[in-house]
Amino acid sequence: MAGDSLWSFVVIAGPIILVVALLFAMLRNRRKPHEEAQTEQATRELYKQQSAEDRTRTP
Repeated sequence: MAGDSLWSFVVIAGPIILVVALLFAMLRNRRKPHEEAQTEQATRELYKQQSAEDRTRTP
């Protein structure tokens, strides 16, 4: 039957295609070390700036 072979394809190939798609997405979204360091530095600077602003507002 044609329905059985299609169902077999979905059951076998479906998870394989899903895993390949997830791996592809994870590899494409990886950050490089210098990008990560730049992000961390910018975050530290923002926190430092916010702390300074908070200190000037606090009575």
